[in-house]
Amino acid sequence: MIGITEIEAAAERIAGHVVRTPTVPSPGLSALLEVPVTAKLELLQRTGSFKARGATAKLLSLTDAERAAGVVAVSGGNHGIAVAVMAAALDVKATVVMPRSAPPRSVETAEEAGASVRLTDDMDGAFALVTRLQDEGLTLVHPFADPEVIAGQGTVGLEFAEDAGELTDVLVSIGGGGLIAGVAAALRARRPDLRIWGVETEGAEAMSRALAAGGPVPVALSSIVTTLSAPAVSQLTYDHVAAQVEEVLVVPDREAVEGSLVLAEHAKLWTEPAAGCLLPAARRVVERVGGGARIGLVVCGGNATAADMTAWAARFGLR
Repeated sequence: MIGITEIEAAAERIAGHVVRTPTVPSPGLSALLEVPVTAKLELLQRTGSFKARGATAKLLSLTDAERAAGVVAVSGGNHGIAVAVMAAALDVKATVVMPRSAPPRSVETAEEAGASVRLTDDMDGAFALVTRLQDEGLTLVHPFADPEVIAGQGTVGLEFAEDAGELTDVLVSIGGGGLIAGVAAALRARRPDLRIWGVETEGAEAMSRALAAGGPVPVALSSIVTTLSAPAVSQLTYDHVAAQVEEVLVVPDREAVEGSLVLAEHAKLWTEPAAGCLLPAARRVVERVGGGARIGLVVCGGNATAADMTAWAARFGLR
């Protein structure tokens, strides 16, 4: 289990390389949910998502030999962007493997940063290719199954604990679980009375299925939210969620996209559906815990294009 000591060390290591993102009350969301809402704006992070934190923490931990050989990452979008951009900033050669379903803009951004991008038919194929590239000598920067990465993501929770006012419940999106594992570890240490809720989209339910099964299991992926689409969680992230998270809520893709549109209108935030899914989940949490709730949202990323949002809204009949 990752502890507060490791997270504090990661925060010191990555300071100066990443942004301490704003933690702000949201009058619009507070009015909408009828309880106070505070947002941690990781969509304003370098590379447009929290992923820059874990990628930087891992890259700064490499030996000279590992730096010279280069790194490889597997990603549905945001992790690949983060590794590509932060590796370039730290003068490390990077290869990024993505499924063809990854957002085209994510592929372009990784290539523009100087990474070698390899595309596969699906996420299972992406992980298989990464294994082969590791055998050739590249160091894996795993999106969630790495203590250094989880500690880096945990700095989100460290900052949230320090900067937010009173909170009762914090909601965090889950793909492979690296973000919620780190955030939960930090919040449990700094604000032990908080309830922490995970949020997934239907068709990207790796953590909720793992909790039902008693451990990580492979899942079939069908969600449009590729940035949450992990084929399985890791034992490490599962252990953190099982021990430290209240429950994992599952949101349909349509509600995740609608959540992004509502966040744009009421919170003035341009988010991707991986963050949009927090809003319908927050409504459920408020219904469950009552009007005394004080909600915190980790707004994880904003790497959706106008074309993406227009297409998703049309697909689900949303205005």
